Amino acid sequence: MTGVLFAVLNGFLLGAGFIIAIGPQNAFVLRQGLKREYVFTVSLICALSDALLIAAGVAGLGTFIRTSETLLTIVTFGGALFLLFYGWIAFSRAAKPKAMEASKESAGRFAAIVGTCLAFTFLNPHVYLDTVVLLGSLSAQYESNLRLAYGIGAALASFIWFFALGYGARLMTPWFANPRAWQILDIGIGIVMWLIAARLIIGWL
Repeated sequence: MTGVLFAVLNGFLLGAGFIIAIGPQNAFVLRQGLKREYVFTVSLICALSDALLIAAGVAGLGTFIRTSETLLTIVTFGGALFLLFYGWIAFSRAAKPKAMEASKESAGRFAAIVGTCLAFTFLNPHVYLDTVVLLGSLSAQYESNLRLAYGIGAALASFIWFFALGYGARLMTPWFANPRAWQILDIGIGIVMWLIAARLIIGWL
């Protein structure tokens, strides 16, 4: 029992270490949380996606990805192009800042938001590196049952983080009644997107 708890805790701490960082996915969840638009859906998609990728990594998919140069190239450049595009959108919003108030969800935007959320998750090579390759590789130190506990711990960290980020963002809503705050956030998001895209391209070259 002690071994299982240790594996869960180790997976949780390692998962949190990889997930809790400034990146495209977290920036998107934060913005949706501030706008109070589809927060539960976005948080759930991110958490479930991470859990799926962690499970794949623990099952051994990380080894396959590391050996597939073609797959790494496609994911890297596809992710970089998407990040460059979304960074441009963020800078465009920053050029015309306006305050955004919490509003009722618009059914017409649901598909676009879900699609963007999935793109941030599966077009970002760092997601595969962190969840599938690194977390998956580190699970090799455990036997089969403890490996499952390790994966559960890592996935639990993802669920707690994304829901805390999405719903905790509303605590900052009063600050974002000022258009300038949204401008600063969008500039920051744009910079992060472009820096990560540049790092992906440079790393590949």
